[in-house]
Amino acid sequence: MKLTILVDNNTLIDRYFFAEPGLSFLIEDEKHKILFDVGYSDIFIRNAYKMNMRFWDLDFLVLSHGHLDHTWGLMELIKLFTEASVENINYQIPTLIAHPHVFLPREIGSLKQIGSMITGEEIKRHFPVKLSIDPIWITGRLVFLGEIKRGNDFEAKNPIGKIEGKDDKEDDYIMDDSALVYCSTKGLVIITGCSHSGICNIIEQAKKVCKEDRIIDIIGGFHLLNPEKKQLEGTLEYFKKLQPETLHACHCTDLNSKIALSKVSNIQEVGVGLTLNYN
Repeated sequence: MKLTILVDNNTLIDRYFFAEPGLSFLIEDEKHKILFDVGYSDIFIRNAYKMNMRFWDLDFLVLSHGHLDHTWGLMELIKLFTEASVENINYQIPTLIAHPHVFLPREIGSLKQIGSMITGEEIKRHFPVKLSIDPIWITGRLVFLGEIKRGNDFEAKNPIGKIEGKDDKEDDYIMDDSALVYCSTKGLVIITGCSHSGICNIIEQAKKVCKEDRIIDIIGGFHLLNPEKKQLEGTLEYFKKLQPETLHACHCTDLNSKIALSKVSNIQEVGVGLTLNYN
């Protein structure tokens, strides 16, 4: 599997790409191409073009969850495909995979929409859609985890704003937050968006779904932004026991948390343009 970072908060030195507080990865496995999240704007497309990559042969589009910094690029992808049709450029339409809550309206404070700007009904006009709380195997070795079981007592305990419920607005615990896992020959590679469901909870679900305890890398957002003491201490204790080979913590992981993680794990630099390969 090959993973290329198209969007992150940071860029690598001497690589002239665009950054924003968002996330998007391009994953290539078994001749399939998977776009994981689309960031906040069109820079995932602009950065891909700088890397001589195109989206005409995407097989899957996977959304980690419904927040704006992971979904607002959807309109730009739709525009790209629309313009391709106008110019008679051949392309295939990827199948969209996500949790059923991913397109529900959400708000926080005075911000009336921090979720997807495109509704679940509208998205079906543009992509085949598979929404599932259960795991979905995308390739023989790459799986979408579905809804994450929240099993520990230190993560995912606080809501972020409100989400549209059956009858009224409800506290939003971001139940749609999920991840991808690649089953390499040496162990699991866990690919996260924001880890609102808890990075440790995600790892435990990955181990269960893939029937594998070895973790060789975790890449993506860990949702450690000025975390409560209980959350950070619980996470550090978990990683001490887990002993993954490498961590590529990015996006929503603050400096203090990275420093703390570096004391218990092998944490590496991340930025737009980084490419990682796994067998």
